[in-house]
Amino acid sequence: MAESMKGLHRTHRCTEVSRNHIGETVTVMGWVQKRRNLGSLIFIDLRDRSGLLQLIFDENDIGSEGFGKAGELRSEYVIAATGRVEARSGAVNENLATGDIEIRVTSLRILSESLTPPFPIEANSATKEELRLKYRYLDLRRPDIQHNLMVKSRVALLARNFMANEGFLEIETPMLTKSTPEGARDYLVPSRIHPGSFYALPQSPQLFKQLLMCGGYDRYFQIARCFRDEDLRADRQPEFTQMDMELSFVDIDDVIDVNERLLAVLFKEICGVEVQLPIQRMPYAEAMARFGSDKPDLRFGMEIQDVSEIVKDCGFGVFTGALEQGGSVRGLNAKGQGQMPRKKIDALVDFAKGYGAKGLAYIAIHPDGTVKSSFAKFMTEEQLQALIQAMDGQPGDLLLFAADRNKIVFNVLGSLRLELAQIMGLLKDNHEFRFVWITEFPLLEYSEEENRYVAMHHPFTMPMEEDLDQLETNPGAVRAKAYDIVLNGCEIGGGSVRIHQSDIQERMFRALGFTQEQAHAQFGFLLNAFQYGVPPHAGLAYGLDRLVMLMTGADNIREVIAFPKVKDASCLMTEAPGPVDRKQLDELGICLAAPAEEKADGQEPEQA
Repeated sequence: MAESMKGLHRTHRCTEVSRNHIGETVTVMGWVQKRRNLGSLIFIDLRDRSGLLQLIFDENDIGSEGFGKAGELRSEYVIAATGRVEARSGAVNENLATGDIEIRVTSLRILSESLTPPFPIEANSATKEELRLKYRYLDLRRPDIQHNLMVKSRVALLARNFMANEGFLEIETPMLTKSTPEGARDYLVPSRIHPGSFYALPQSPQLFKQLLMCGGYDRYFQIARCFRDEDLRADRQPEFTQMDMELSFVDIDDVIDVNERLLAVLFKEICGVEVQLPIQRMPYAEAMARFGSDKPDLRFGMEIQDVSEIVKDCGFGVFTGALEQGGSVRGLNAKGQGQMPRKKIDALVDFAKGYGAKGLAYIAIHPDGTVKSSFAKFMTEEQLQALIQAMDGQPGDLLLFAADRNKIVFNVLGSLRLELAQIMGLLKDNHEFRFVWITEFPLLEYSEEENRYVAMHHPFTMPMEEDLDQLETNPGAVRAKAYDIVLNGCEIGGGSVRIHQSDIQERMFRALGFTQEQAHAQFGFLLNAFQYGVPPHAGLAYGLDRLVMLMTGADNIREVIAFPKVKDASCLMTEAPGPVDRKQLDELGICLAAPAEEKADGQEPEQA
């Protein structure tokens, strides 16, 4: 039966007890991790968020009633134990911080009993994630999850302290905002007071932090909750946390400088890693050409090679056809994979097709120098050797080629490069950190779906001054004063210099296909503010969850979020989202459309 805390006071967490306390009486509290009953002695491994501590129960010390109570203990019971700290009587456990001591218990209280957990509470659990997330409150007791969340807390504290010392003010921005048409899909919140109108949950504090610069706050910082209604993946959740900042009277170098120093502090304090400053910078066009990605993983080589000139006169129609359509032919050299079985090569072809390729051409160079190729019969020996030489092909290598429009080629080879790195074991060390700034992004990209240009970042990103004269005549060639910070192939943060001149902002809206009326309908409050003296400003935001995922070596962003969603954006523990009472819908003036199968039966939609 559970007992009360009356009169008890915890003196130490488990791993706060050490050899320095030998001979002292302490009181510790936590969960029973394991019980070992040896008859005359009972050993308990006690767990709290700090770690494990061994308790020893001897009837001579605790009495028959207390000893009997210790015999009742089961996994996940919550207990309080008072006793003397002693040097461990048995073998020292060097794997535990408290492995050389134990507590000889003189008093025990059972504070809470527990059912048998549906899975073991242990690090690196092999339990299926669906079960763990259903019982997330138990999963959160696992030492590795607790470590991740404690790291996240520490990162936030370090960042706050650093930013405060750099003159940033922490200011909160609204959670109920106005929906905007650019960017990801909003989560909408219906208004009871304004029937038929909706708030949007913020995708970021972007507009408000720019208004704070208009308000004269000079340097703003916030650890902000953000929401995006988009498909989930390993490093993305529908609700997430940003470390957000904005600075006045700055340009690109100023923003990069303060953020490089912030990263240096975080990685030194959390990971014990010295970040070499300045961090490498790479223009977007170079990143795409070399790695097929605007977030390249620099922990390994295997760079993409453009062989368009080498194959332009060959007889292979796949290559020449792509070039005639304005595309390119590019390849990867998978070193040492020349004897990869055909079945695995076919799997790579299927993988490439999943990223838009029509196929994948290859040359396998066996260790004895013989060549096997999917297209050699269409080329002369001289052309084939020239291609191998251009790819630095050596005996034992596998050369893989994609031919199509550049966008597809980059997407295919950039993804294939990462897949090959996994196959070849090039990414085993998840505690190696390779940073790179990606700069000079295209300002705009053409959307076939919307039949217009859309902003690659957002409509308030400043074009590079030297490209401004092309904004109307060749908008696709205009580069942005935007920058992303990339770590190990993941974008951990991004930002830009903002437009602060009204004439450039109007030109930007025109390039996006907005009329003046449309621009003011969506962003009038910002445009009006910009008429009253706006300073040059720029900013950046980190995905805090994604950053901590990389710092801790976690495989999935869910491992660093206390209560995450699964792939369909639902919560297995609370079963959200779920239906609501008819009364709530009535208050909001919302009527639910009938499911498609009900409409097919001629039923009317439910009225609310």
